[in-house]
Amino acid sequence: MKNLVLLIIATVTFGFAQAQDPKKLLNEVSAKVKSYDNIKIDFKYNLNNAKEGINQDTRGDVTLNGDKYVLNMLGTTTMFDGKNIYTVVPEDEEVTISRYNPAEDKQITPSKMLTFYEKGYTYKMDITQNIKGRKIQFVKLIPIDSNAEIKDILLGIDAQTKHIYKLIQTDANGTKYTLTVNSFKTNQPISTAMFTFDEAKYKKDGYYINKLD
Repeated sequence: MKNLVLLIIATVTFGFAQAQDPKKLLNEVSAKVKSYDNIKIDFKYNLNNAKEGINQDTRGDVTLNGDKYVLNMLGTTTMFDGKNIYTVVPEDEEVTISRYNPAEDKQITPSKMLTFYEKGYTYKMDITQNIKGRKIQFVKLIPIDSNAEIKDILLGIDAQTKHIYKLIQTDANGTKYTLTVNSFKTNQPISTAMFTFDEAKYKKDGYYINKLD
């Protein structure tokens, strides 16, 4: 799941691309995201490695509330309550609990999928596209760290809503992760209990609780 690169495409006209400063545009996206109480995203996720002959598609959804999140993907639910990460695998009837250490996390996790670009990258405007009537401006992000595992990231931003529509991450080994947003809902009526792990419930249901820390 850590390799999930909540890769978040629509385009603007050439004139828009010329007029916009990429950092300014990203700041507008960040400010918009932080103005919401919560966000729910349904997405399509693709992993492609031409050398290994791998091309896999899947769908998922994630609900974000500040740093907290609940991610459903590949039959697994991953929840972060601000301190611990809970990975629930119904097929195995197992829950893995691990303490989150931000110093060890260099991946684009769900809790920072909409703001990860604020630090550690240089920026430049890339192509624009018109997708189903939506204008999307792409910004290319290149890690400042020359030893980073990530080669570059293309971030597609809806010119009208300032929401991220697509994220395409290419790793140094050529593996490409693409996340396309199918729906982007904000300020939904959700319960705070959604981000609280009920260990007793899973024990009652016969799940094995695996505590790593």
